[in-house]
Amino acid sequence: MRPASPGCPNPRTACDRQYQTRSEIMTEEHPFTSYVRTLGRGKTSSRNLTQQEAHDAMRLIMQGDVHREQLGAFLMLLRVKEETAEELAGFCTGVQAAWTPLPERSVDIDWSCYAGKKRQLPWLVLVQLLLSELGYRQCIHGTRGHTPGRLYVQDVYAELGFPVLPSRTELDAWDPSDLAFLPLSVLAPRLEEIIQLRHILGLRSPVHSFCRLLNPFAAPTVLQAIFHPGYHVLHQGAAALLNYPVSLVIKGDSGEFERNPHADLTLYWARGSQTEETTLPRVFSERAERPETLDIRDLVQVWRGEARDRYGEAAVIHTLTLALMAHLTLAEPEARMQAEVAWQERNRSLL
Repeated sequence: MRPASPGCPNPRTACDRQYQTRSEIMTEEHPFTSYVRTLGRGKTSSRNLTQQEAHDAMRLIMQGDVHREQLGAFLMLLRVKEETAEELAGFCTGVQAAWTPLPERSVDIDWSCYAGKKRQLPWLVLVQLLLSELGYRQCIHGTRGHTPGRLYVQDVYAELGFPVLPSRTELDAWDPSDLAFLPLSVLAPRLEEIIQLRHILGLRSPVHSFCRLLNPFAAPTVLQAIFHPGYHVLHQGAAALLNYPVSLVIKGDSGEFERNPHADLTLYWARGSQTEETTLPRVFSERAERPETLDIRDLVQVWRGEARDRYGEAAVIHTLTLALMAHLTLAEPEARMQAEVAWQERNRSLL
């Protein structure tokens, strides 16, 4: 066997399968071939994957039992046709069946952060700090992208001095009562590798979508944000298929779970297998000016009370309201009242 290619520590992963001879590839049909064929047989013969097929396909991908050519074709066929709720749910369970078992942890809220912020500061980080101060245990996971001008939550945590768990050793020792960021590269390195294929394939893959649904520690409350229209119902349906106790999907600012106070907001709920939608009116009728620069020091100053930011404080209070509505099953007025009290009584020395 030839040595693994750079960045591919496991010689039997997809990174190394390219070294198989062409005769091997041509004389024996690969187990993954049927999934590519199902998606790519043409307008009249192709179809969506069932939830079980999606599960099995992703399990093979996670195990490294897929050629790079197959993986690229599979991801791009899914991208062109767009995923279904059944496929997203199956991908999630396929990952969970194949990844290295995680340590047992009791977590209250699962909060995915994959999009980054580009118009406003990441005020959601202050919401996460408030929830931690209130005693809620959170799994905050995501990845950093490379889109110019975006602030990614992982980088914000590092700049603020909050822990970013660098390896599996730190993850195994992590106490969820301590606020920390869990990089996807630590939770599921194979998925991080696939996300980085965007620079080769030129397009995002379904991994960018279903990572928001992974819920690694089976938290009873799952918070998701999607920016693009049409995907909210998709993620709502996938959460229902996964039977999560409570899932809330919103159109978050820049695609992060953060409320934009200038817009009406639809809440896409999934409680177990049941789904419903509710709407909240906008907080402000007039728009605030977009900041010229995104300076993390402004977050610190607002938290400490050294500066005021009407937009930012509203984003914090009303995003915290959503989290409390979801986790405590509260009506909006009661959750908002608790959020306002939490903001006023925050420990300003934490930043």
